[in-house]
Amino acid sequence: MGRRVSQTRSAIRWEQHRRAFEKYLGGLRFTEEPRLEGLEKAMRYSMLAGGKRVRPTLCMEVAWVCGAEPVRVLPSAAAIELIHTYSLIHDDLPAMDDDDFRRGRPTAHKEFGEATAILAGDAFFGEALTLITVHQEGSCEQVLEVVRELADSTGVNGMVGGQIMDMDQTGVGAEVDLETLYMIHKYKTGALIKSSARIGAILAGAGEDEQAAVSEYASELGLCFQIVDDVLNATSTRDTLGKSAGSDAEQGKATFVGAYGLEGARREADKVLERALAALGRLDGDTSGLRDLAFFVRNRES
Repeated sequence: MGRRVSQTRSAIRWEQHRRAFEKYLGGLRFTEEPRLEGLEKAMRYSMLAGGKRVRPTLCMEVAWVCGAEPVRVLPSAAAIELIHTYSLIHDDLPAMDDDDFRRGRPTAHKEFGEATAILAGDAFFGEALTLITVHQEGSCEQVLEVVRELADSTGVNGMVGGQIMDMDQTGVGAEVDLETLYMIHKYKTGALIKSSARIGAILAGAGEDEQAAVSEYASELGLCFQIVDDVLNATSTRDTLGKSAGSDAEQGKATFVGAYGLEGARREADKVLERALAALGRLDGDTSGLRDLAFFVRNRES
């Protein structure tokens, strides 16, 4: 009974996070200049297209676990989602993954053209920094650390570096060495998920030990997310995913399914899940919500 009650409470809390976040995100406007209306329209088209909102709500939940009100971190949570949205817009471009659909509707470059899509992605980066430096409450040290954390996870040693490695390995498929495969996804997917959790901890004033446990949990969560993503790309449909399915194999991408096989990838995801849950054991307080998120990531179907 206790576990069921805990799941119910954490589910209610996650829904509260999501609702507060969607309201905040929906209220963001980037310009009052009529001549920039087309750019803002393209930005809001991608930003408000839905999605699981794993990264921003993870930031909010970690803040709560570490003793802060989740709404306090909304500007930084939104900044994280803007960076994530920018990465999706650019990933979908013909020069990268060349996808026509995202979240069940045409990708930004299909709807607004490549040039506007590129610039919308670029604009999100600047707007994300504005959200943190202008609107985020916290000490100067905390705000500076959040900026450093987000910048580090999106640059050469983060998301962008991971994308380059991923592109370099396209066509290799199962021939990629495992060290490179893990590095690709530590950078491309894992870095921003890890930063999402760390930013929540930083803004809540968490100590070094708490931040270390949060970092380990989120690193494993990001890896689990990517392994499951690879499995879904190999087994699901476009209608279910809201984006292209089967594209990894067609393009010869380096994936966990290619390296381990379908069942082997699922077993690897289970191992990663266990490591994420073990890291939570070093955190004080109610970590049921973070446990539930880990199980959600492992068992998601889209």
